[in-house]
Amino acid sequence: MLDLKDLLYFVQVVDRGGFTAAGRGLRIPKSTLSHRVQQLESSLGVRLVNRTSRRFEVTESGRVFYDHAVATLQKAEIAEDSMRQRLIEPSGVVRLTTPVAIAQFALRDLLPVFLARYPKVRVIQYATDIQIDILAEGFDLALRGHSGPLPNSTLVQRKIADVPWLLFAGRNYVDRAGTPARPDDLIGHDAIALGYASAANWQLQRARAKGVTIPIEPRFVSNDMVALKQAASTGLGIVALPGYVCWPEVLTGDLVHVLPGWIASDSRITALMPYRHGLLPAVRALVDYLAAEFPGVVAVDAG
Repeated sequence: MLDLKDLLYFVQVVDRGGFTAAGRGLRIPKSTLSHRVQQLESSLGVRLVNRTSRRFEVTESGRVFYDHAVATLQKAEIAEDSMRQRLIEPSGVVRLTTPVAIAQFALRDLLPVFLARYPKVRVIQYATDIQIDILAEGFDLALRGHSGPLPNSTLVQRKIADVPWLLFAGRNYVDRAGTPARPDDLIGHDAIALGYASAANWQLQRARAKGVTIPIEPRFVSNDMVALKQAASTGLGIVALPGYVCWPEVLTGDLVHVLPGWIASDSRITALMPYRHGLLPAVRALVDYLAAEFPGVVAVDAG
């Protein structure tokens, strides 16, 4: 494989009409240039220039090689400029995986604004509630919702936002069954739960108050937040969900915030990235944007 520097030295020697002028222009000793061109000729197996003490002449083979060398150097310069530009202006494709609820209720408003801000960036989003190995699957970024610490891994973690889980019920349900005034009032109420088990607990928390555990036997259990919110809206019972998932329906009156001031779970959203160094500007720009804008999207009045 030829050294690009040798191509550059040869082109400069030809352009400047000799080793002396090229050496001055490149600030390299004439002897060094001559030696590098000789090495290039040895690698190619042809003579590129005829040189004597009085005369410098490019051979026919040298002219052919010169044209190719110029084209190669131009392509290398374009490639280098392209990479430098990527470090300055975010561009390229970002492969992002997120839980379905985050995609449906938060990113749907955030991503269009981000893409408008960075017109040279493309985002490929894969929404799934399955924990994907982002290294094995080739993703640049993953968002995870979690209440406890994430497992230790080689992935870089960055906090995006705190997300309180609150209790909600349909307006028709509280009109029929009453509105709980304190945690113990939840006992006996119909419950809707996220998960897979037929029995569960609500771990309620409040500032400057002792946590309360409320056992529930949910009438409906699902891993689909959309289905749970819909079930609550129709009056099936009380549900614990991320506040931002249900808050639009609270504002319209379709859902009621049950037990204001109490939090059913204190979770957060974290960004996971494969690498600490060499992070593409497009990925870094998206993470910075989400960290700045996501808290405002998920913020609700918890009471």
